Amino acid sequence: MERSMKPVGGGARAGNLRGLLVLNAALLAVLAVVTFAPAARAQADRPRGEYTMIAGGVNGSQSDVVYLADVTNQDLIVLHYDIAEKALEAINARDLRVDAEELLSGRARPSQDPSDRSNPR
Repeated sequence: MERSMKPVGGGARAGNLRGLLVLNAALLAVLAVVTFAPAARAQADRPRGEYTMIAGGVNGSQSDVVYLADVTNQDLIVLHYDIAEKALEAINARDLRVDAEELLSGRARPSQDPSDRSNPR
């Protein structure tokens, strides 16, 4: 009686190798798409900000607010913490670039000095 020596599972091993090669090719294609895809439009237009936070109050309110200034993009946001909701709420937002242009062009109303009686409010 002669026995032939056949490798056990030889066909399964070749199928596994073929599956791994296909999987690696697919992962490489996904990596190429993610790497060479253009940046999102919002990320490309807006540079990374440099922020300054200042705590302060608001006239007519019992609670304090946080003024968050982005000096790179020239934005100002006023945030208030709502105790009931346990969340920050944006009260107001200003584009400081637009405000400065209005002030320099004379379109904005200048702040009034309370001691100046010539220009009533």
